[in-house]
Amino acid sequence: MENAIETLRRWVEESDNIVFFGGAGVSTESGIPDFRSVDGLYNQTWKYPPETILSHSFFERDPEEFYRFYRAKLVIRGAKPNAAHLRLAALEREGKLKAILTQNIDGLHQAAGSREVLELHGSTHRCYCARCRKPYDPSFINDGEGVPRCGCGGVVRPDVVLYEEALDEDVIDRSVRYIARADMLIIGGTSLNVYPAAGLINYYRGHKLVRVTPRDSEADLIVRGNIGEVFSQI
Repeated sequence: MENAIETLRRWVEESDNIVFFGGAGVSTESGIPDFRSVDGLYNQTWKYPPETILSHSFFERDPEEFYRFYRAKLVIRGAKPNAAHLRLAALEREGKLKAILTQNIDGLHQAAGSREVLELHGSTHRCYCARCRKPYDPSFINDGEGVPRCGCGGVVRPDVVLYEEALDEDVIDRSVRYIARADMLIIGGTSLNVYPAAGLINYYRGHKLVRVTPRDSEADLIVRGNIGEVFSQI
């Protein structure tokens, strides 16, 4: 019987409409901590719980503390794409991978060369004025101090989806279309505990649902292991 890696490799070779759905675990091998692991942000001591600081109401109420946390914990410097990012970009160039749906905000898929990346939770590589919507270079908030303000007086904010905010409708609609048409859906680096993003996989209608995970799970194929190590073999 084929082992899981061999099966995954064969399925990839046979497929030409693959969609990848990924989360924080895709970037941990690049040195970016996830949120829910033992060493993740949710288990680190801070003045307020991370989910409180990263909420829309907290951003409005205490932008000074928001930016102190944001610059310390969410602005990651020097991170490079790992084997998973690079292989996914190669699969796109080969015409097999049609889209990446990511819950990450680090921009590493684009850094690896991927083009069709749907960022469900936004990106730290874009920012804009919350009042007049004027776009700014991300260095304006990432490299500064205190609360960054626009010439209109509004607070300049990162283009990330905070708690209490809705996901972008266009990104959701495009994600649904990609998943519904896919002949193969690969899920990696996510526990599928964050909604509404995790609910998108319910639109998949195919029979090649793959989960790359170190834990037990349900799928047509389970590949256990670190995602970078797995993707370096396909």
